[in-house]
Amino acid sequence: MKIFHFTAIAVLCILTSAKAQQTQPKTDTVFFEDFNEKALDRSKWNVEVTGRTVNNEQQAYVDSSATLFFLNGVAAEGANHGALVIKAVYQPGFTSEENKKYDFISGRINTRQKMEFTYGTASARMKMSAGSGLWPAFWALGNGNWPDCGEIDMMETVGDSGWISNALHGPNYFGNTPLTYRAFFPQGTDVTKWHIYSVDWTRDSIVFKLDGKVTYTVTRAMVEHYGRWAFDNPKFIILNFALGGGYPSGVNHIKAPYNGISQATVTKIKAGEAKVMVDWVLVTKSAAQ
Repeated sequence: MKIFHFTAIAVLCILTSAKAQQTQPKTDTVFFEDFNEKALDRSKWNVEVTGRTVNNEQQAYVDSSATLFFLNGVAAEGANHGALVIKAVYQPGFTSEENKKYDFISGRINTRQKMEFTYGTASARMKMSAGSGLWPAFWALGNGNWPDCGEIDMMETVGDSGWISNALHGPNYFGNTPLTYRAFFPQGTDVTKWHIYSVDWTRDSIVFKLDGKVTYTVTRAMVEHYGRWAFDNPKFIILNFALGGGYPSGVNHIKAPYNGISQATVTKIKAGEAKVMVDWVLVTKSAAQ
């Protein structure tokens, strides 16, 4: 009787699992990048070059192996295969094509016109340095004028290692948007460890997650309380590492030696210790979307 009892349970589990698999919607991979190459795949990514920064940021974005490069093996610090590194570099007197001078250079890449998606799940496995004024981000942006094009911020941090922020920007809800949330890490971990940051985007909601756990949910009705829902159009992925500017200074209230950047962070940048590591980026979409 005991043998029959356990066998019946086993069969029931198998049938239940099979039924669950049949009811789950099929998911297709729209985009995957595991950064397991010697150089950035330019068929997938654009490298932004600009000295016309916004938000009073303190860096110029350049296309350089000093700010964008790859690590493999032990040097990849726990990445599954290889890792992209976006590094902030102290380079006083750097002059942009716009003839503007900067003391810092950094990197920013995007998938504009190479991979754009409407609805689905976008995720990235990342780890980054902490320090007041370091402002890395993983986000999605629509084409056209900002903020009407819509912006989804899956992960931003401004140097406080204990939390990251999620946010939406669109018409009448931008800048210091009311649609934002600080997601705090569980005790014993922080932004300097590997985490998966993601968003589930549908026609009527946007759900942010940290390591698979929901941090913040925004519905169409919540957005339309402030303005037009700007999330029915294609978005492209952006990974960047900004330094200082409006958001960090608004949190840490630091004005010197640079707007939003502490002296300790400047020292960290000079020592080559300010970096963002990206293990992979994945975009998926279910058949129902």
